[in-house]
Amino acid sequence: MPGRILVIDDEPQITRALRVSLSAQSFDVRTANDPEEGLRVFGEWLPDLVITDLMMPGMSGVEVCRAIRATSTTPILVLSVRDHERSKVEALDAGADDYVTKPFSIQELLARVRAHLRRAPERTTAAIEAGDFVVDVTAHSVTVQGKPVHLTPKEFELLLHLARNAGKVMTHRILLTEVWGAQSAYQPEYLRVFVGQLRKKLENETGRQYIQTEPWVGYRFVPEGWVGNEEKS
Repeated sequence: MPGRILVIDDEPQITRALRVSLSAQSFDVRTANDPEEGLRVFGEWLPDLVITDLMMPGMSGVEVCRAIRATSTTPILVLSVRDHERSKVEALDAGADDYVTKPFSIQELLARVRAHLRRAPERTTAAIEAGDFVVDVTAHSVTVQGKPVHLTPKEFELLLHLARNAGKVMTHRILLTEVWGAQSAYQPEYLRVFVGQLRKKLENETGRQYIQTEPWVGYRFVPEGWVGNEEKS
């Protein structure tokens, strides 16, 4: 579980507190008090997860997310005093995987960090074939009509849960809990953003609607040519 974590925050007391707390959990931690320095460390050190503040002088956390996403799928967790939905959606749209509002419980933050770094044992390592989709769990890859589709880790995890339940309605709460953890069960903006990102990547070239919205309930994944959810060895 322990890995390398980069913390980017212009408040020294925050970076100090996170360094102490994360190091106590055996994580290898580096900190940066300005975004430009943080991106330099990111490029040289290649951490397993990034924690970044949203509001910083010079470059915002949203810009940091975009810069990292231009070259990497490394999980990004955003910290912010802003609790309104617009800020969360903007950060998630820019490539963040999670959003934690200040002040926060260090135990909650640690739980989210572990959730993003954890590679939970899969119930199978088989490739899931659903219609014109192949989701390869071992390779962490997706093809649609034989063409590879590049997904971030959270996009892949969300699609994996949908593909394993192709044809079934997956409720908002179930998806949020399975993909982001119980602490995010009431964060519907996460799903709106990530389902929107999946639709753009999966549906733009084919013009087909693979992810159907079930109003007030959740989402249903219906691949072209799907007749049943099969997992092939």
